[in-house]
Amino acid sequence: MANPLAGVHAARHRLKENHPLTVLIVERLGLSVLLLWAVSVLIFAGVEALPGDFAQTYLGQSATPQAIANIRADLGLDRPITTRYFEWLGGVVQGDFGNSWASGAPVTEQITKRLGNSLFLAFFAAAISVPLAVGLGMVAVHFRNRIPDRIINIISLAAISLPEFFIGYLLIVVFAVQMGVATFPSTVYDGMPWSERLAAIALPTATLVMVVLAHMMRMTRAAIISVMSSAYMETAELKGLGAFKAIIKHAAPNAIAPIVNVVALNLAYLVVGVVVVEVVFVYPGMGQYMVDAVTVRDMPVVQACGLIFAAVYILLNMVADLVAIVANPRLRHPR
Repeated sequence: MANPLAGVHAARHRLKENHPLTVLIVERLGLSVLLLWAVSVLIFAGVEALPGDFAQTYLGQSATPQAIANIRADLGLDRPITTRYFEWLGGVVQGDFGNSWASGAPVTEQITKRLGNSLFLAFFAAAISVPLAVGLGMVAVHFRNRIPDRIINIISLAAISLPEFFIGYLLIVVFAVQMGVATFPSTVYDGMPWSERLAAIALPTATLVMVVLAHMMRMTRAAIISVMSSAYMETAELKGLGAFKAIIKHAAPNAIAPIVNVVALNLAYLVVGVVVVEVVFVYPGMGQYMVDAVTVRDMPVVQACGLIFAAVYILLNMVADLVAIVANPRLRHPR
């Protein structure tokens, strides 16, 4: 009797030989979905394990046990955790994160506004930091072990060593308090003029740029230096191609995979790791929203924010993997 699994493996092997890129993309997509599901389980269980009780926090210390029990019954907290998880997951698949326990408003509506604010901030930080990091990385390689390279390395090491909250408070003291040329707190709202909105996000954007710029620049420098030792780079120089032109035309394109990976990780940080920066600047984004929800143990909001952060991180890492596959012929055509 033929083994059905053998037929499946044979078909997969043939598909991988004929369409290797398609198989790799499908595998990455499947792995990302599986990882996101596992993260959803961890988030739900982790929030459940948080100390304290929403009903107690909401009603205060003087609440009677009966009042607390009534609130828990209204919210469905008296039901088994597995039942509540699958109900929550079913809603998430349909784009429904439930209602906030604290305000009663739909979480999806609140998150849409907050996520838009966070993405707005992250977009401008990325638009400044990514090209600047790649450019400074190439400049550092061109002047390798010379004064410009050392200056860039010293500044980048200093930036990496400083935590984002320290950079944020330093910028507030210098530009908002002492010089009075920047806006604080960084409040934005619907219908706000673009000029005022850009002025409001100037300091948090500068903080995020300083946090991610150094890491991206150093990784770009390391990736290009690794490529510079290749034989084709020596050939390009022997043909009379200038050092900086050789870096731009040959070294940088061939170092694209590690550069994209580090850029994707830092872009994920701009969205996921923006919590501290948003709290420092009182910016109405996802991070501030989640911190406020944790304070009152508003579980639907915390779960929704955590899952969206995880989804963004997984998505950007998946994109980096796919770009690395497309950029590397050995991965497109595995032997």
